[in-house]
Amino acid sequence: MNQSKLLFWSITVALAGFLFGFDTVVISGAEKSLSEMWGHYTLFGSASLFHGNVVMASALWGTVIGALFGGWPTDALGRKKTLIIIGILYTVSAVGSAVVSDPWSFAFFRFIGGLGVGASTIAAPAYVSEIAPAEKRGRLVAMYQFNIVFGILAAFLSNYAFANMGLGDMAWRWMIGIEALPALIYTVMVCTVPMSPRWLMMKGRYDEAREVLQKIDPQRDISGLIEAGKEEASHNSESIWQPKYRFIVLLAFLIAFFNQFSGINAFLYYAPRIFEIAGLEQNAALLSSVVVGVVNLIFTLIGLVLIDKLGRRTLMYICSFGYIISLGLISLAFLQNWSGQIVPFLFFLFIAAHAVGQGAVIWVFISEIFPNHLRAQGQSLGSSTHWVLAAAIPAMIPFLFGTIGASAVFMIFTGMMVLQLLFVIFLMPETKGVPLEELSKSLIKEDS
Repeated sequence: MNQSKLLFWSITVALAGFLFGFDTVVISGAEKSLSEMWGHYTLFGSASLFHGNVVMASALWGTVIGALFGGWPTDALGRKKTLIIIGILYTVSAVGSAVVSDPWSFAFFRFIGGLGVGASTIAAPAYVSEIAPAEKRGRLVAMYQFNIVFGILAAFLSNYAFANMGLGDMAWRWMIGIEALPALIYTVMVCTVPMSPRWLMMKGRYDEAREVLQKIDPQRDISGLIEAGKEEASHNSESIWQPKYRFIVLLAFLIAFFNQFSGINAFLYYAPRIFEIAGLEQNAALLSSVVVGVVNLIFTLIGLVLIDKLGRRTLMYICSFGYIISLGLISLAFLQNWSGQIVPFLFFLFIAAHAVGQGAVIWVFISEIFPNHLRAQGQSLGSSTHWVLAAAIPAMIPFLFGTIGASAVFMIFTGMMVLQLLFVIFLMPETKGVPLEELSKSLIKEDS
């Protein structure tokens, strides 16, 4: 096996995750400045609703659209071309968002970046899962999540640095605009990867698929894989909504649903504000956000190492208990007005649980369970479920914190994680080490 090429291609495509993470979280450093600058704008008479839904969530609404419709270019144009388009979207969004002076233009450019985020959660995991051997698929696809976390850490560090450079009112523009640099680098790099061999087979381009597969593993007999690809290609007109795919659809929906009802994106978007509510000063809150990024990175690495050893289901089982304990204590901390470093510590525990479990598993699991010819549709389903909730939940956080309070919000998240534990125990299958073609067949209910 050509380990170096396989690793280089996987890392290059996974860099879309770096931009995903950076783009999603970089707004947290600019959030307070944007709120003060455009605080006179209202939605339905509420400044907090305008700030949450237009300024803060505009990228997430773009992500929802990108996730809903990103399956089309991923199938029609191919995984590679879609990834190139994603890089262009990120670049335009970063530059545009940094130079505008009104909230509607800002929301428009953030929306464009969101399209890239949504589409990347379909194209990038699908591409890596389709070039990776079964025994390494978990950690290679999980590099996408690692890069998301790396991007989150880079955004927190970047925000902290620009906040302390004495840039004044210009700091938020630098925070957001700097993303254009890694976006350009990624766009150039992704042009060098080959097309997905399984996408080529889906399109009947078997000779090209054979060339790519031989580059990955020159010693492997790929005739069986080519034949399996031809068999699957005969089902290209199918839809994921056929009765026999109901169980797979349910699995993809539930893992994405529970991912967001852990509260992870709500926390990442408002980390500095949440820490300030807990009693930390502004600079300490920003610094604690950096620590969140470090903890996230370290435990994502642990998840990446363990995902092909312990398996996807075991990691989800572990993380469910971590969620329940940390979120329950966070809710109690806000209820009892605990002070000091206890609240940041509990959030670090929450981030560690997420990184080892849902963070490492979600994109790997969704990319594995669907047949090749339905993978983009399946990724779109899981991704759009994820991002509809990732847009709706953070958008409501300023309003909910002001009405029912932080303690009640985190208690709701705790209850949802109890339900996730039941999902893992009773429904979730183990997928580690099983070739894609065999795995999808085992999950299809032909008698449905």
